[in-house]
Amino acid sequence: MSSRTIVAAILPLLTLAAAPASAQVDLTGSWASRMHEDFFERGPGRDIADYTGAPLNEEARAIALSYEPTLLAMRERQCLPYSPYAWPYQPGGFRMWSEFDADGRIIAWKTAAGTIRDMLIIWMDGRPHPSPNAFSATSGFTTGKWEGHTLTTYTTNLKAHVFRRGNGLPASDRTTITAHFTRHDNLLTITTIEEDPIYLTEPHVVSRTWELDPTGDIPPWTACNPVTEIPRLEGTGIVPHHLPGQNPDEHFMSKTYNIPQEAAMGYAETLYPEYRKKLKATYKAPDRCTRYCCGWLGFEGLPASAPGLRCIIGGGYSAQDQELLKSISR
Repeated sequence: MSSRTIVAAILPLLTLAAAPASAQVDLTGSWASRMHEDFFERGPGRDIADYTGAPLNEEARAIALSYEPTLLAMRERQCLPYSPYAWPYQPGGFRMWSEFDADGRIIAWKTAAGTIRDMLIIWMDGRPHPSPNAFSATSGFTTGKWEGHTLTTYTTNLKAHVFRRGNGLPASDRTTITAHFTRHDNLLTITTIEEDPIYLTEPHVVSRTWELDPTGDIPPWTACNPVTEIPRLEGTGIVPHHLPGQNPDEHFMSKTYNIPQEAAMGYAETLYPEYRKKLKATYKAPDRCTRYCCGWLGFEGLPASAPGLRCIIGGGYSAQDQELLKSISR
């Protein structure tokens, strides 16, 4: 056999060896949040008693209505780490990188978000999930596999947590999360499917998109220095909460936006397009905007425009206020 024939036979093998297995895609980098998706939820957070889009059962609804946001102002709670997939509800970005074994094979992907204060490790080496009773960190235990160009992960062994910012929707320690990481050029879409036999009547699905940040200036996590934010809570033993039936904001959504109370309270039925037909005969849109009309991040008591969006000026403001709103939204 000639040397030319040998080289011709070896080259295809070398090409195969160099190709990524299972159509892997490089997910390394700093990924910046793009706030055009659910801006209010990821920015200021959902309104109190706004459980739209969440398939809650009665127990979860009761726990959520007992929630008081100043709970997080308690010194001992300010620096607690969040659940690993809380970042789809956060305004910040995250870093992602891989770790290799001695043979150059990726054994884990790791992500860290500045606001989460914990690291999500996605094990790629086939190790089994631990017993449900095993000790685990706040980030739980996650394994991953490639499905075409999508990295699919499965997380168990989570601690009980709040899964939506701002209004206390609960998640039990029996929650499991399936996530799909799909990259399209410089955009990364993460779709999470949360299942909780304790508080949800069916899976809760959320999809968010990030953009690759070439500056790489997203910190893996941010420092937290607990301080007394509300003096009346210091040293008193008070735990902010609402007793059953005493949440003053329980009907906020219906009073502010004319949304039926049933829809605001989070039932599986309200997640589907067919529910719009049920509301058509009874729902009436408010005649003016009075809240978050132009985005978030107030300026002298007035709302500012969301990133990349122009403020739509409508009723509810004086002529002087409207001129100011126009100037800050340009």
